[in-house]
Amino acid sequence: MSLDRPPNNLEMASANLTRFAWLSIGAAILTIALKTTAYWFTGSVGLLSDALESLVNLVAATMALAMLTIAARPADEMHAFGYGKAEYFSSGLEGALILLAAASIVWTAVPRLFAPQPLEHIGIGLGISVLASAINFAVARVLMNAGKEYRSITLEADADHLMTDVWTSAGVVLAVGVVALTGWVRLDPIIALVVAANILRIGWQLLSRSTRGLLDATLPATEQDAIKQVLNRYESQGIQYHALRTRQAGTRAFISLHVLVPEDWTVKRGHDLLEQLERDIRSAVPGAQLLTHLEPQGDPAAWEDIALDRKDSAAGSKNE
Repeated sequence: MSLDRPPNNLEMASANLTRFAWLSIGAAILTIALKTTAYWFTGSVGLLSDALESLVNLVAATMALAMLTIAARPADEMHAFGYGKAEYFSSGLEGALILLAAASIVWTAVPRLFAPQPLEHIGIGLGISVLASAINFAVARVLMNAGKEYRSITLEADADHLMTDVWTSAGVVLAVGVVALTGWVRLDPIIALVVAANILRIGWQLLSRSTRGLLDATLPATEQDAIKQVLNRYESQGIQYHALRTRQAGTRAFISLHVLVPEDWTVKRGHDLLEQLERDIRSAVPGAQLLTHLEPQGDPAAWEDIALDRKDSAAGSKNE
């Protein structure tokens, strides 16, 4: 069966995801200004590290905008399966930038452990930081919901990054507040280092996820289960299948399988079956692109092409 078909609602909506990237860029610019102001008032290395994290947010959001624009391009002769994998470059870069932000925080915080400095105007600085965190939290929720709805790893990565920033800010605000109450100024860089460790964890997760996508990892287990539930219904009717393979490329899910039917079926009956089966799978996995291959159950050759790379012994003997 052909991969060609009209775009579904999910694919048409994914072409408009750039508006969420613009939202992220606007939030990053605003929070950078707020957090830099908070650092300027207090002199807190924790608040400075928070501002550095938001600077990374801006770079990552700009990259997300570029990659989402590329991913929305329609398939062409050079890229017959579309440009969906461009999103993995964005999330991979975002993971790398998170690691860079963590390193910057460590670089700034360690000297303060040995030469702590008193903080000033703490109340004003904390109020500004809390406002910036509230903005990031609201935008992160919007991006996460959109990422899950449209199956966009770029938006999910951006949302994860913003939530990391929210937790960073929460830790920093807590530390600065404790410093204000106790006068223990070394707590400021200590909390900054703890937050850096958490940022490292998030960055590593994003890099791992991007790598899996670029290496054509299978669909998530929940979607594979949904596909098998559909196929099991057909098996109860005497239809068999094998060579089921799936992969994710940005917002698109690619599924291929071989369907085995009784050998006395007509071509039209087999074709009608595949059309219905593909509709059922697309209902279970929105946005799926399917490639199905019809085979007769009674032909031994139908069971020789289960492996990814088929070895055709007959063709091989002719070439000898």
